[in-house]
Amino acid sequence: MLVYPLMIGAWEIVAIVLVVLLFVGGKKIPELMKGVGKGVKSFKDGLNGIEDDVKKNGESSGS
Repeated sequence: MLVYPLMIGAWEIVAIVLVVLLFVGGKKIPELMKGVGKGVKSFKDGLNGIEDDVKKNGESSGS
């Protein structure tokens, strides 16, 4: 079974934005994007914490 990479063009992005506007409404978009931004920041902070732990454990076991 072949799996093709996700290729999204300009028209698909426009369609997704329109669907989101229909479901959420224009006034809720900033609040929704703020929540998405907080989620992405939290995810990145978690990844950085894991990387720091791995580096610290690698340094301590290498001594």
